[in-house]
Amino acid sequence: MSKSQALGPGILMATASVGGSHLVAATQAGALFGWQLLWLIIAVNVLKYPFFRFGVEYTLRTNQSLVQGYKDKNPSLFYLFFIVNLLAAVVNTAGVLLITAALLQYILPGDLSLTTLSFGLLFVCLGILIFGHYKLLDNSSKVIMVFLCIATAAAFIVALMNGPAHPTPQVAPSPYELALLGFMVALMGWMPAPIEVSAINSLWLKSKLKTANLTRRQSLFDFNLGYAMMLILALVFFALGVLLQYGQEQKIELAGVAFSKQLIDMYAMTIGEWSRWLIAVVAFLCMFGTTITVLDGYARTLDESLKIIKPHNYKHSLSLLIGLQSALGMIVVLFFKGNLKEMLMFAMTMAFLTTPFFAWLNLSLIKGEIYKSLPKPVKVLSTLGLIYLVSFSLLFVVWRWVI
Repeated sequence: MSKSQALGPGILMATASVGGSHLVAATQAGALFGWQLLWLIIAVNVLKYPFFRFGVEYTLRTNQSLVQGYKDKNPSLFYLFFIVNLLAAVVNTAGVLLITAALLQYILPGDLSLTTLSFGLLFVCLGILIFGHYKLLDNSSKVIMVFLCIATAAAFIVALMNGPAHPTPQVAPSPYELALLGFMVALMGWMPAPIEVSAINSLWLKSKLKTANLTRRQSLFDFNLGYAMMLILALVFFALGVLLQYGQEQKIELAGVAFSKQLIDMYAMTIGEWSRWLIAVVAFLCMFGTTITVLDGYARTLDESLKIIKPHNYKHSLSLLIGLQSALGMIVVLFFKGNLKEMLMFAMTMAFLTTPFFAWLNLSLIKGEIYKSLPKPVKVLSTLGLIYLVSFSLLFVVWRWVI
């Protein structure tokens, strides 16, 4: 099997991740503070790497998913994961769906409402997932990522050639004030992805292994390629925020939908009107890929969890869960879209605060012979990563609830 045929789970992981964290959070960081938070983008991507990789290593060595590993290690931890994952599935579905619908509204002519577009997007996503399942999702994710990378690279090259669109402020705002700790924590929560995506990725890999005879080397190539895409695209979106929006007098919108629209306007005013549709398509592809993979990924982890809790052989259980997750996400869109900013900030913050726990849990599952066989840099990064994640989480908890 060629390397291109072996691609799948890692690319799915990238399409699930390159959404709110990159398009919104990374771009906002650059737009608000210039290059000052470049180190943070790099650090959180690099230091989370081992804990995502552990999911791949565990599935390859045991042929089991991380979800099953959680249950085997400690039932209490497994049920905690299930609850966190259930809440994340609904909130994240609503968030990415609403942002995607807003971007589609920007592209399409007419006055279609966000509600109508959200229903339409869900219908398309459900059609791909329910009737095509993994194979169609696998193939479509590769197409989405190719177009996304090409369009993003084109936008970045043009912006880089033109240079900064606004003069650098004489007094640059600092992100290191204690009051902005919440922004930094939220940024890291979904950067490059919530930690539960490691469990989703292990399920995608397990599904891929049922249809393809992959070697460990091929699977790690796929994972590393997907993770590299996440890091590079995070840096590109961050740089675009710096080049196109940093230093402008207009207030930067922090709400997801409002910021996405403002981002497209900024491209048109700085690069040229022709770029409006380029960045609109880039942003839409980014969020559509995230929406479809979020629907599939979280539903797979919930389905796996329910099968572990109460074994069943109902072959349509995954489709039912995708439908239920879509319905609950749509309810959140209908009733809480006015508080999207607060909902997303809460979800991103909670994602970061749970990261140290699940990072430790992933590490604990590969102790023994699996851990001994890992490259030394990965072991060192896992130690540094735990220290970093725990320290930042404790700092935030003390600042938010103690001081």
